[in-house]
Amino acid sequence: MPAIRIFVTGGTFDKEYDELTGSLEFKDTHLPEMLRLGRCRIDVSIRTLMMIDSLDMTDADRALIVEQCRQASESRIVVTHGTDTMVETAAALAAALPPASGKTIVLTGAMVPYAFGSSDGLFNLGSALSFAQTLPAGVYLAMNGRYFQWDRVRKNKETGVFEAI
Repeated sequence: MPAIRIFVTGGTFDKEYDELTGSLEFKDTHLPEMLRLGRCRIDVSIRTLMMIDSLDMTDADRALIVEQCRQASESRIVVTHGTDTMVETAAALAAALPPASGKTIVLTGAMVPYAFGSSDGLFNLGSALSFAQTLPAGVYLAMNGRYFQWDRVRKNKETGVFEAI
């Protein structure tokens, strides 16, 4: 079984509630704890690239994600990402790393922060890891137990789910 590289970029996945200010903020990624709780037995390597809200993500941030995916020795990659601009980052990845690159890249996130306890993050992470192992080379999103081709999905902000287009 090939190793999977996980790149962390922040997003709701890793937000925490600051009781003093009443705001959501970033501390450290929850990925190691999530993998432990999910009893993950896959060989993974985690690297935090940034801890930001995806609405604050710049073209330079996307270029960093693309370059790290390009340089990764692993051909199977999961990127945790905020849901608001996940499709834009997927488009940048698809433009730079076509299927001929041999890389299977799956972006995933959460609608509810993992730290809140009722998050969809753990399920989405497990799905993304499974899809990264089984899908052919290309760029995908994994949300709500489904995978989507990067260019055939949108976030429905009214229902809070990703849907095929």
